[in-house]
Amino acid sequence: MEASPPALEAASSANLNTNRERIGVLVLAGAALLAMIGMAIGVLVGPLQITLSEFSAVALSWVGIGDAESVSRVKTGVIENIRAPRSVLGALVGASLGIAGAAMQGFFRNPLADPGLIGVSTGGALAAVAVIVLGGTLLSPILVFLGAFALPIIAFLGSLITVAIIYRVSVFDGRVIVATMLLAGVAANAVAASGIGYFTFLADDAQLRDLTFWTLGSLGGAIWDRVLPAALLMLISIAGLLTLARPLNCLLLGEADAETLGIDVEATKRKAAFLTALGVGAATAVCGVINFVGLVVPHVVRLITGPDHRFVLPGSALLGAALVLFSDLVARVSVAPAELPLGVVTAAIGAPFFFWLLIRDKRTSGLG
Repeated sequence: MEASPPALEAASSANLNTNRERIGVLVLAGAALLAMIGMAIGVLVGPLQITLSEFSAVALSWVGIGDAESVSRVKTGVIENIRAPRSVLGALVGASLGIAGAAMQGFFRNPLADPGLIGVSTGGALAAVAVIVLGGTLLSPILVFLGAFALPIIAFLGSLITVAIIYRVSVFDGRVIVATMLLAGVAANAVAASGIGYFTFLADDAQLRDLTFWTLGSLGGAIWDRVLPAALLMLISIAGLLTLARPLNCLLLGEADAETLGIDVEATKRKAAFLTALGVGAATAVCGVINFVGLVVPHVVRLITGPDHRFVLPGSALLGAALVLFSDLVARVSVAPAELPLGVVTAAIGAPFFFWLLIRDKRTSGLG
């Protein structure tokens, strides 16, 4: 007996879902492997070459298994105090930016959205630039009180305040209007860019160098004292955004259908905005502004796995970690002994991909 058309359609749909799940699992495994390789290479490669056996001896000594006495103190110090925190920070920053971009694209239902749309990065940048330029004058009491943590703390607060303002402007009658949030984000970014330009005009030569490197992003200031507090915030953000896979899948159908399926749409919007601000704000506070990771990575994952956020969210986190780690490697070794700003490398990767997306969308829509 031949199968009826509905049965064939059901079987075809089941096979398609199974194939996509297999592809999704493979993408997660591959991205995780890339991230681990990136972390390892980041520790081994640099002006001071470190062998895998030396790194393994030091790493095992951290858990009381191995003995690091065979490794020189210089290499042990470089591994423990410079390269290990830098690799950990790079992985967490990339994961935070990648998963936040995936959440924003699902939130706005737009594959070209990224965390910068709600002003997280530029708000933090404006606050940091103000600290750099005004630190010796108007803000000196605050800097004395906060000490070495002044810049990351104030940058983080700048990100949160910016998002809070945008969120408040976007709420009408107890509901978040996504289009209004998008427009408010554009306005906030313009205001922040204007403020950054003003402080750039006021800055002296030494401040200009600090300002330039901070606004272009770098992992060069990674030390455990800075990495660990930011890591906690980024891990909370990543874990929280992973729980939004089902609500974001339902939002792909539209807000009305999502509510019919039992999703609290407004709570999902608030949670997505807050967790994005938390993770991206913490990342911006410790390494400056890094563009295009939140745009490029989720789109690549979505092109391979499909729109299912069960794979898009964790895949974007893992692939984002890998992208930042390998970009940082390029930044460190391409102009050694100097170091390129990390944002320059990610922009060099992301901008051509963005152009490709525009051309592809134009051809797909029949405009090309």
